[in-house]
Amino acid sequence: MSSETLLLTVVLRHDQSQNLEELQGRLDDAGWWHGFPPEGCEVVSWVVAMGLGQVVTLRLPASRLAQVNVELERRAWGVFETDFYPTYDFVPVRERLTRESDARLSDASLSEASRSGVPS
Repeated sequence: MSSETLLLTVVLRHDQSQNLEELQGRLDDAGWWHGFPPEGCEVVSWVVAMGLGQVVTLRLPASRLAQVNVELERRAWGVFETDFYPTYDFVPVRERLTRESDARLSDASLSEASRSGVPS
């Protein structure tokens, strides 16, 4: 995918006024399993959070964001309440911040040792 992609986390909260068979029937009627996510979107993760619903993270071109919204309106409403969170992969950032922290702590330790006359 191009560099103009984004991650979108979608929380699909179950409508607890309906049982599983009712929910599945509505999803089938709406073409959910073949229509979401729309073409051009990659499923990064899709998990069930018991008591909450489903949490889906998609990677998609920014230009497809409106289509994701339309497909959720078309296929998920009446089954799920939806929340959306633009997200990004924090793992490489965390790794960089950890390295920078380690370097600062190492520098501080060396400076403290040199001020106290303790050999390093």
